[in-house]
Amino acid sequence: MLPGRGRDDRAARPARLLGTRVVWTAAGDGEFFCPGCGGDRNYQRLTGRRRFTLLGVPVLPRGETGPVVECAACRRHFGTDALDHPTTTRFSAMLRDAVHTVALAVLSAGGTCARPALETAAATVRAAGFDDCTEEQLSALVDALAADTGRVLSEPCGPGLAIELHEALDPLAPHLAPAGRESILLQGARIALADGPYTPAERDTLATVGAALTLCTDDVTGLLAAAARTPS
Repeated sequence: MLPGRGRDDRAARPARLLGTRVVWTAAGDGEFFCPGCGGDRNYQRLTGRRRFTLLGVPVLPRGETGPVVECAACRRHFGTDALDHPTTTRFSAMLRDAVHTVALAVLSAGGTCARPALETAAATVRAAGFDDCTEEQLSALVDALAADTGRVLSEPCGPGLAIELHEALDPLAPHLAPAGRESILLQGARIALADGPYTPAERDTLATVGAALTLCTDDVTGLLAAAARTPS
C-alpha cells in the first residue's frame, strides 16, 4: 500500500467520477446595467438544465435552473432582478423627465407663472438635460395643461396632476439615494419660492412630489421650511 493512501481514499475515487453540470440555452438578449462591471453592458438571458455527469460527460437530466442574466463583458451570472435597474442612459432620461414634470406641476400650482418662477424653472429643466428649454415653452405647456384638464391655476394638486407626478417619480425613486430624492423636491421648492412664499397649492403639490419620492411627511415639511429660510 502506498504511503498516505488507504481504504477511505480508494472509496472516494469513484465519487470523483460523478458530478453535475448546467447546460445553458440563450433565451433573449439586450442591454442592462451590470452590477459587476458597474456600467451599461450587453447581456444574454439564459435558461439552464442540470445534468448528472460521468467523467465530465452529461448523461442524465436533473431538472431546470435559472433563468439568469450573463454579462457579455465580464461573463458573470446575475439574477433576472438585475434587469430592474435602469441603464445609465435610461436613468438619465428618467431623471430629466422627473425634473421637467415637477417644474410644470409647481408652475401650474403657482397661479401666475410669474417671470422669476419661469426663469428658475427653465434654468432647472435645462440643468437636468433639456438644453433648449425656454421660459416661453414652459409657459405654453402650463397653459396647455390647464386647458387639457380644465384645471384652474392655483387650485390644489388635483388627481390628474398627482397621477402625472407619480408616473414620473415612482419608477425613479427606488434608484435614488435619499440625497437625490431630496434634491428633486428642493428644485421644485426653489421654483415655488422664486416669486414669493409658498401658496397653499404649491405646498400641496410639493407634498405630492415628496410622497412620490417616498419622503416622509416630516422630512418634506422640514426641507420646505429650510428652503424658505435660505436666501435666494
